[in-house]
Amino acid sequence: ERSNLAGVRHILLVLSGKGGVGKSTISTELALSLRHAGKKVGILDVDLCGPTIPCMFRVQNNDVHQCDSGWVPVFVDQDRSISLMSIGFLLEKPDDAVVWRGPKKNALIKQFVADVAWGDLDFLIVDTPPGTSDEHISTVEALRPYKPLGAILVTTPQAVSVGDVRRELTFCKKTGLRVLGIVENMSGFVCPHCSECTNIFSKGGGEELAKHAGVPFLGCVPLDPQLSQSLEEGRDFIQEFPKSSAFPALAHIAQQILDGTSQQSS
Repeated sequence: ERSNLAGVRHILLVLSGKGGVGKSTISTELALSLRHAGKKVGILDVDLCGPTIPCMFRVQNNDVHQCDSGWVPVFVDQDRSISLMSIGFLLEKPDDAVVWRGPKKNALIKQFVADVAWGDLDFLIVDTPPGTSDEHISTVEALRPYKPLGAILVTTPQAVSVGDVRRELTFCKKTGLRVLGIVENMSGFVCPHCSECTNIFSKGGGEELAKHAGVPFLGCVPLDPQLSQSLEEGRDFIQEFPKSSAFPALAHIAQQILDGTSQQSS
């Protein structure tokens, strides 16, 4: 029997030991960058208690439908170049809390992996909750037969965040998940009026961690009000704000992922 993931070429996980570092932001902007490179992308949102991906694409009011092979993901555009699956589409009201114990969460994650009819995708990005426990183990184990490309770890520059992400590196090592690289998010704020960069959360922690761990450093993404605004309004930041200071950083991260996959297949 053909698996629902048989048509997915590359699976990426976006991880961090810490909450609030911007995993969903990086997942969203990476998906948009890859789409602009001509790729078909899916995002699987396994953050069951804080599903933000539907809001970031302004499709939170859409419903998930059934087909012969399972759930049909929600498509962001008419071209069906980005498709999404999230528990956010399954809640009766957007403010409903998911008050579940571990086994029920784990069962839904396995169902998400097995029963979503993704069709043919170049990339499936898995947006995860913070931590290194139940949901992460279930996700990695469910995806293991499909040989994920690896994980992108997201941190902010300060030592508290970097320390938590160091634990995520240990998780990847213990579960045999390859680390594709580290992204330092919220790395400085560039003033839109005078272009001066202020390092609100210090600087360089992500790069230091990457050197220490011997994994690639994918880049720094600065704080940008235009990026926040585009996510709030479900707009395509990559298309609308090419002159933003965050644009080259996000484009560079996506290009490194594309270069890595082309080297792997050659």
